[in-house]
Amino acid sequence: MNIVLINPPHTAIGSRVPDDHLPPLGLLAIGGPLIDSGHQVRLVDAEFGPMPLAVLMEEALRDDPDFILIGHSGSTSAHPTALKIAEMIKARAPVVVVIYGGVFPTYHWRDILVATDVFDFIVRGEGEATATALVEAIEMRQPVGSVAGIAYRDDLGRPVATQAAMTIADLDAYRIGWELIDHRRYSYWGGKRAVVMQFSRGCPHLCNYCGQRGFWTRWRHRDPVKFAKEIGWLYREHGVELVNLADENPTSSKKAWRAFLDAMIAENVPVLIVGSTRADDIVRDADILHLYRKAGVIRWLLGMENTDEQTLSLIRKGGSTKSDREAIRLLRRHGILSMATWVAGFEDETFSDLWRGFRQLIAYDPDQIQALYVTPHRWTPFFRIARDRNVIQKDVRLWDYKHQVLHMTRLKPWMLFFAVKLIEVAVQSRPKALARILFHPDPEQRHSMRWYTKMGRRVWFREVWGFLARDRRVTDGPTLAEFWGAPQDAEEESMVVRRPVRRPAVESRPLPEGRRLAG
Repeated sequence: MNIVLINPPHTAIGSRVPDDHLPPLGLLAIGGPLIDSGHQVRLVDAEFGPMPLAVLMEEALRDDPDFILIGHSGSTSAHPTALKIAEMIKARAPVVVVIYGGVFPTYHWRDILVATDVFDFIVRGEGEATATALVEAIEMRQPVGSVAGIAYRDDLGRPVATQAAMTIADLDAYRIGWELIDHRRYSYWGGKRAVVMQFSRGCPHLCNYCGQRGFWTRWRHRDPVKFAKEIGWLYREHGVELVNLADENPTSSKKAWRAFLDAMIAENVPVLIVGSTRADDIVRDADILHLYRKAGVIRWLLGMENTDEQTLSLIRKGGSTKSDREAIRLLRRHGILSMATWVAGFEDETFSDLWRGFRQLIAYDPDQIQALYVTPHRWTPFFRIARDRNVIQKDVRLWDYKHQVLHMTRLKPWMLFFAVKLIEVAVQSRPKALARILFHPDPEQRHSMRWYTKMGRRVWFREVWGFLARDRRVTDGPTLAEFWGAPQDAEEESMVVRRPVRRPAVESRPLPEGRRLAG
């Protein structure tokens, strides 16, 4: 079958400002198994430009595809654009089967299928096995109801979902379709040829605001040696210089992570590794942090989320301010940059709360900071906590963590916005921070900090301009539950975990003729 994968152009400022673009790992992960099943697969990456939707249509439909698969890593904020693309496809080529996948459609499948008929199928959860099975079922004219992990409209037009798909137990069983991209077009870190990869999926921790943990269901990891060899192959065959890990928590297992570090060191390739992890794991690994840097790790984004112990308890973060500070200190000691995430809006903060958070961030002394706004997802437990808070941002394209979406009673939107912008400037402009940017002895770190500062400055001014001149907020918005619907935390896990079948032990002796073991 002729299949086209579409990566929609994203509206987020962070996607539009940098000159660098990273390849869409999710679509490449679907593409590899489809190619190996004998299908003709092509990727249209509309992030470049960004590509106008009219041009995107011409490119996607130019060789009369049988299937078009749409997905984006910024799933919620990309949904309006994905919907528009599907509408345009169906208007031009109504017989093309349009399949939609990602985190947002996995949970909002009912609403999407009720609101529109431009998506023929929705893949729920991991897509490698499900998308391949769905395409095969349609090609062979078999009942699609037998394919686990999909949603569609039945003969009466009613949204239905099949049973949940099983999680992929062996992440090495499906390969990434690297041949779908021209590696020369993708870069990060200021022009370094780059890819996105996953060592693991899921997270064992129970942070109640996380929109990713339940999607992946359980933490699993790839074979450490095979993963390192793939990175080495990407360097030698395609000149890849940097790997951006998309894992929620790649270091969950010290044993598995240590095996990967050793394997990367053995590969002996000058590839830099950036990603995100928990401060607790950094503190735990104090004795092997020298191996992190030797293996190529140059920056960790630490998902600290907040600097207030009470707030950390509310969101069930499971960490502590003490471990956050210690992790930053340890990373700096071993030549690894730290980026601290700090999220506003978990609670109804005041200026004094923001001031206290700012002082604690200064005490943490991170190399970089990423200030975000709480963005609740309907399938997370935090949504139930916040369900009665009012929505001030009804444009779903701005539900990207960089815009305030929930009302706060004690701070007007402009107060919170400019307080957050001032915190960003103050933390990044400290004398110590500026000295590192200008005079850091490690050229790689100096380069990365200067690049991040340059991009951050451009994003900062675009955000201020957007807040003042472009973005529109409402003062009498609906509650969160009225805007999105009832909480879905009861179905947070999108897939079913495959567990080994335990059979009762039997004696090793011949069975009487005519009898067999039940089971």
